[in-house]
Amino acid sequence: MRRPNASELARLLADHITRLAPELLPHGKKDSVEWRVGSLAGEPGQSLAVRLSGARRGVWADFSSGERGDALDLVAACLFDGDRRQAMAWASHWLGLSETTNAALIQRRPIQEKLNNSQELDKEAQQRRAKARRLWMDTPAGIAGTPVEAYLAGRGIDLRALGRAPGALRFHPAVWCAEVRKPLPAMLAAICGPTGKLVAVHRTWLAQSPSGTWAKADLQNAKKVLGGFSGGCIRLWRGASGKALDLAPERDVAIVAEGVETALSCAIACPEYRVLSAVSLSNMAAMKLPDTLTEIIVAADNDTGNASARKALDAALSQFAQQGRTVRLAMPEIQGQDWNNVLTHHDKDTGPERS
Repeated sequence: MRRPNASELARLLADHITRLAPELLPHGKKDSVEWRVGSLAGEPGQSLAVRLSGARRGVWADFSSGERGDALDLVAACLFDGDRRQAMAWASHWLGLSETTNAALIQRRPIQEKLNNSQELDKEAQQRRAKARRLWMDTPAGIAGTPVEAYLAGRGIDLRALGRAPGALRFHPAVWCAEVRKPLPAMLAAICGPTGKLVAVHRTWLAQSPSGTWAKADLQNAKKVLGGFSGGCIRLWRGASGKALDLAPERDVAIVAEGVETALSCAIACPEYRVLSAVSLSNMAAMKLPDTLTEIIVAADNDTGNASARKALDAALSQFAQQGRTVRLAMPEIQGQDWNNVLTHHDKDTGPERS
């Protein structure tokens, strides 16, 4: 009998996703047509969503880390550190397509069984945070003359026009990438909590073309976060005051965007404003900001066709308003565009403060 290939296994797993998702992520909860959980580590939360029905059943995304994939990828990520070959063997056994009695395969259980209580979850989170801090501290400060500067320039972001580069960015020549199982060059961004302490590191893997230009690496997930970062953000630009976020002066105005490139595009267009990256839409509403930030401009992507994204965006807008801040939404006119697209294709006078 012919062994099913990866795409066939993914489809078969998707057909049983209502049973598979709770088994892999038992601390999740059903939310309409999705199974929701905090992350691949399995803690309760909303950041990771697995589609349970419809044409897209089995598809999942972690809106905090940027990881996503099909049902086979979910097995690989939850059980085998991203190894699809082991995931295929496990899936064949789980689906009843294999007679294997390999003890290691049968005994391998969802990582959540190792994280059954809050104490173990806390320990796991502390280990990830410590790993993120080591990675950051082992990376030289500054991006001048590095592939990070070249990558951002290729996205239309000329940081030299600002007079100084954000200290929240660094370049590391070799950061381990589980997807290809080898180290790759990466742009690192520091995610800090309310007191300014580093809590996680955002990684964007980069690759150089034959012509010498730098771009995001051709990966399924070229961006991932190491460490938990709920409530934190990437502090990219201090604005006219030049003061740290926790020392922001009264009536300070901040632009809050989702991704690093979008936020930096806003800094180029509006250098007078403080600029923060929330990393993900799901984290935007959880951001803990000082009361002195009295006005928030949310520089959102025009992703109006995505119901989940719109729900998360509305939650952030509502949360900022409930905190007593003046809230403005700035969104590009063209569906599917973000503010980096605007910066690249239009004059900077179309910046978010003027939309």
